[in-house]
Amino acid sequence: MLHRALKIAMQRERVARNVATLVDPPKQRRAETPMPLDVAECRKVLAAAEGRRNAARWTVALALGLRQSEALGLQWRDIDLEVGKLSVRRGLHRVDGKGPMFEEPKTPRSRRTVALPGPLTVALRKQHETQDFERMVAGSDWQDFGLVFAQPNGRPLDKHSDYEAWTRLLADAGFRHIRLHDGRHTAATLLLTAGVHPRVVMELLGHSQMRTTTDIYSHVMPALAQEAADRMGTTLWG
Repeated sequence: MLHRALKIAMQRERVARNVATLVDPPKQRRAETPMPLDVAECRKVLAAAEGRRNAARWTVALALGLRQSEALGLQWRDIDLEVGKLSVRRGLHRVDGKGPMFEEPKTPRSRRTVALPGPLTVALRKQHETQDFERMVAGSDWQDFGLVFAQPNGRPLDKHSDYEAWTRLLADAGFRHIRLHDGRHTAATLLLTAGVHPRVVMELLGHSQMRTTTDIYSHVMPALAQEAADRMGTTLWG
């Protein structure tokens, strides 16, 4: 806009030159292409996570698609293991010089309640039992933040150490490196390919706009189109 305004001003002899041409425009960041895991890869990652601290952390990432801040800010009071429900009510953020801080979701859609798959409920029960043991071992050193995923002394996990744990898990499972955020794309992709309506996926993942969900939908369209063709073939020709 400034470049065009100065160009017009120069044409009208209001300025001697368009100085905007001397400045290089900022380079636009290319959006990273999502690299979701498929079903077989997810099962391999979850198998590799068995026996690790906070193993359910990765089940939550792949099955529910929680953002990193949402998963690290999850507290036991947010989960009803009897009913099988989980509520996203806050995110854990780290402010320089102030340490960990809990903040409410930025958008109304991010604040949501989702149903838990049966196996995830089992994994979270196991997580609770393991944490009870860690609390007993820590004794007076335990700091109770009520977190589902925490350090051995109960304090919040650092997002960098959480990411490093994800990287090690992938390496041990024999996988290519993918971003932790692609766990979120994985959940969306699995739901969409399972036939879940995009509007429902939008609500489950807390997308603020339908476009975010449909952008992911475009990545799985070729597979869905082939499935549709196969179904039509079966319907017409048996």
